[in-house]
Amino acid sequence: MISGVSFHLVCGFEAVMCQVEEDYNGLECKQEKIPVPTLNRKCMKCKEGTAVLIIRVSDAFCRSCFKEYFIHKFRAMLGKNRVIFPQEKVLLAVSGGAASCSMLAQVQEGLSRDAPKKLRFMPGIIYIDDGGACGRSSEERQRSIDQLKSIFTETGFPYFIVPLEQVFSLPTSVLVPGTSDPDPSNPSYKQAVDQYIKENQKLTEEEAASAVAQLRIEESVCSPEHKLALERLFSSLNTLTAKEDMLQTLRQHLILHIARENGYSKVMMGDSCSRLAVKLLSNIALGRGAALASDTGFSDPRYGDVVIVRPMRDYSSKEIAAYSRMFHVPSVFISGLDTKTHDKASIQRLTESFVTNLQADFPSTVSTIYRTSEKLHTVIPSQGQTTEPASKCLLCLCALDTNVDKASAFHATLVSEQLSQIKLQDTSHDARHCAEGQGCGTGGCCSSNRSPEHQDLKTLLCYSCRLTIKDTGAVDALPPYIITEAEKRQKRSRMKMEISEYLLEDGE
Repeated sequence: MISGVSFHLVCGFEAVMCQVEEDYNGLECKQEKIPVPTLNRKCMKCKEGTAVLIIRVSDAFCRSCFKEYFIHKFRAMLGKNRVIFPQEKVLLAVSGGAASCSMLAQVQEGLSRDAPKKLRFMPGIIYIDDGGACGRSSEERQRSIDQLKSIFTETGFPYFIVPLEQVFSLPTSVLVPGTSDPDPSNPSYKQAVDQYIKENQKLTEEEAASAVAQLRIEESVCSPEHKLALERLFSSLNTLTAKEDMLQTLRQHLILHIARENGYSKVMMGDSCSRLAVKLLSNIALGRGAALASDTGFSDPRYGDVVIVRPMRDYSSKEIAAYSRMFHVPSVFISGLDTKTHDKASIQRLTESFVTNLQADFPSTVSTIYRTSEKLHTVIPSQGQTTEPASKCLLCLCALDTNVDKASAFHATLVSEQLSQIKLQDTSHDARHCAEGQGCGTGGCCSSNRSPEHQDLKTLLCYSCRLTIKDTGAVDALPPYIITEAEKRQKRSRMKMEISEYLLEDGE
C-alpha cells in the first residue's frame, strides 16, 4: 500500500526533529534540561491559585482557570470562523471517546442558562454503531449502546443511534452533492437567517421524544441480510488499511444521510489536534494529498448542503484527557478495528505510533504538523464542475485528482498497469485463436474488451479510493447505492461520448 517515496516525507520530518543530540568531531553536543519546579507553582493566569495542571512547560493552570481556558477555546473557534448561525440545526457526531464527549459537554455547557454567552444553535446527537464491522459481539454492542443512551438522555438533546448495517439501505442520493448555501458574508444570506429565526421555533419536548422513538424503530430494523452483507464486505478487504478507510467512508455516508433526512445543515466532529496531525501524515501516505485541506480543516464543504466542522481541532489529546478527568466528563471505551493491533498493522496505525513516540521526546511535534495543516487550502473548481457529480469521487466525494493530462506520475502508473494486463493476456491465451474466431474456451479473451468491475470503478474514484477498491476481493460486496450510482455515472459518461462522436461525424 505505501510506497517508499510517499513515506520519505515522514522520515525526513523525523530526521529533522531528531537532530538534537549528535556527535561532531568527537564532541557530543547535548541540550541542558532546565529544571521546572512543579510544587507550589502558581497559575499563570490568575497568579493566585495553585497550579494543578501543566499543559506545556510555561502553561500552568489552576482548576478554575483551566476550565475557563478550555471553554473559551471552544467558543473562540466557533466565533472566529462564523460558520454556524443562530437556530441552525447542528448534528454532533459522538463516538464515545474522550474528544467527542468533551465536545458534547461543551455544547451542553454553552446552552445552559448559567452560560454568560449562550450558544444559539439547535443540537442533535448521532452515534454510528460499527460493531458489525469491528467484530464486536451483540452483547458488547448493546452494552455500549446502553451506556451511551444514558449519557445522551441526560443532555436532553434528540439523539440518533444507527447501526452501520443501515448503509445497505441508503439511497443513491447520498453520493450526489447538494446545493450549498450562499456566501455567509452576503447580506441577503443574513436576511435569510433572520427570517429563518422568526419563522422557526425550537424543538419542543414532544418533537424530541418523537425523534428518539422513531430512531429506536430504525435501530430495531436491522435485517440479518444486512449483517451478513456487512461481514462479507469487510472480509473481502485484504488489508487493515483498506478496512479502516472503508469504515470511515461508510460512516460518513450514514451521518450525511441522517443529517439530510432530519434537516441538519452542519455536522460537528470531535477530531482533536493530535488526531488531525496523525490524519494529515497518514493521508499523505494513502495518496490523499489533494484532499488534505478538506480532511483536516475546520470546515469541510465537499457535500454542499451539509458542512462538516471540527471545533475541537485546537485541543491536544492531553488537554482533553485532563479536562475529562478533572470535570468528570463521561465517556465510553469502544474497541475499534485497530484495537490490540501492533504498530505496523496498517498505515494509519503506523503513523499514529510514529507521531505519538515522537511527541513524547519532542513536545512540539503535533503542533508543528497541525500548524502546517492550517496553511493548506483547496482549489475551488468552477461552477460547472461543482454541480457535476462526475467531477467528484464516487466514495469520498472529493474532487477527482486523477486527471492524466496534469499528473504525469499517475499517467505512468496507468501505462504500466495496462502493459502488465497485456502481458498477462498474451501469456495465458493464444492470440491467433482469438483472431480466427475459434475462441479460447475460457470466455476471457474473447470478451477482453470488457474490463473487470474494479477497472470500471477506477474512472470514478480518486487515487486513494482506487487503492482501497484495489484491495477489495469482491466489488459486488459494496453497498447497492454505490454500485447503482456508479452505473448511472458510467451511462452518462457513455452517452456524452456518443453525443460528442455524433457531433464530430456530423461536422465532418
